[in-house]
Amino acid sequence: MSGADTFDVAIVGAGYVGVPLAQTFADAGRRVLLIEINPRVVESLNRGESHIEDVASELLAPHAAAGRIVATTDYGRAAEAAAVLIALPTPLTKQREPDLSYVESAARSLAPVIRKGQIIVLESTTYPGTTREILKPILEAGSGMTAGVDFHLAMSPERVDPGRTDWTTKTTPKVLGGLTPACCEAAADVYRAAIDTVHIVSTPEAAELTKLLENIFRSVNIALVNELAQLCDRMNIDVWEVIGAAATKPFGFMPFQPGPGLGGHCIPLDPYYLSWKAREFDFSTRFIELAGEVNNNMPYFCRSVISQALNHTLQKSLSGSKVLVLGVAYKADIGDCRETPAEKLIHLLKNAGANVAFHDPFVSEFEGLTCSPLTPEDHDCVAIVTAHSTIDYADVVRRSKVTVDFRNATRGHEDLGKVWKL
Repeated sequence: MSGADTFDVAIVGAGYVGVPLAQTFADAGRRVLLIEINPRVVESLNRGESHIEDVASELLAPHAAAGRIVATTDYGRAAEAAAVLIALPTPLTKQREPDLSYVESAARSLAPVIRKGQIIVLESTTYPGTTREILKPILEAGSGMTAGVDFHLAMSPERVDPGRTDWTTKTTPKVLGGLTPACCEAAADVYRAAIDTVHIVSTPEAAELTKLLENIFRSVNIALVNELAQLCDRMNIDVWEVIGAAATKPFGFMPFQPGPGLGGHCIPLDPYYLSWKAREFDFSTRFIELAGEVNNNMPYFCRSVISQALNHTLQKSLSGSKVLVLGVAYKADIGDCRETPAEKLIHLLKNAGANVAFHDPFVSEFEGLTCSPLTPEDHDCVAIVTAHSTIDYADVVRRSKVTVDFRNATRGHEDLGKVWKL
């Protein structure tokens, strides 16, 4: 930070990426400006109150009190920081095309206030070419300066995994590609002040594609085991047993788990960024698109399993049956419901005439429903969609009329004769 800078970094977006990033820099003794358009979030952050599960208020409060983390709605204050990191959502449209409106809007707000020598880094997950083809022209047009000459521009995709404690923002290696070698080195110095490892790649495009590859890898492999699970259902083979056995091989195999579909902020969305961009090069990403098709179909298959379980165990149809969805967060032991497969499954169950309730110790409201007590005996079927570790699944099986387990949470309790598994 030079003498002219009030803050070491400004972070645009006080969400699940921005707040942990701010805490990481503040923990390293750096001063951070958080730019957020929601005034209520700004007020709570300045009181030291966190709205992000991975950052406890007890950890944020001392930084807010000491002025190491300051939140504002004013984009103009970005001029006070040596570096500006853009950590905003990049969702998909209904047509599954990239929606860069948040990033583009932020760039237009930043452009008039950035200074010579400042470092601008895009952290948002996106398709290759975004930094150079979208962000660079907006910043140059609004500032009258040239990226790579008057200010530094780079791309370093976020690698946040909500709820994870073994790898944090500080300890997860940071991939970084700059518009020029000087851009890259300037941005790397910013991150090295707070993050253990910075891995440099040659271009912003390489950094952008790295993040997509990471999530496409997971999407394709999850689709593979989801397809295998459907085949195992027809062949009357326990897919979980097969995966567990394959996982004993000490080389050449990595276990992935089947489930009711993909959820979260990255894996269900990111592959479509690359599929969309690939069309520009007259290239069809068949593996990626097939994986999306298989994973998107899983809630339909799971609805069918619930219907079969009710019919064969209780001689009841899905219509009119009371179904308790156990777990609606997209992954275990957090309350994050972004892109959760529970949303589609609940919708499908309701459309089939089922009376649906849910229980999740981390979620109080979901899809117009209020979290119900965990009383399996009050429902015709309990469907385990997310396997939170705080739930006693043996007790759930014991008290339920029939349990449909999509997460292998009931392993060891199948002998009760009323458990149906994926």
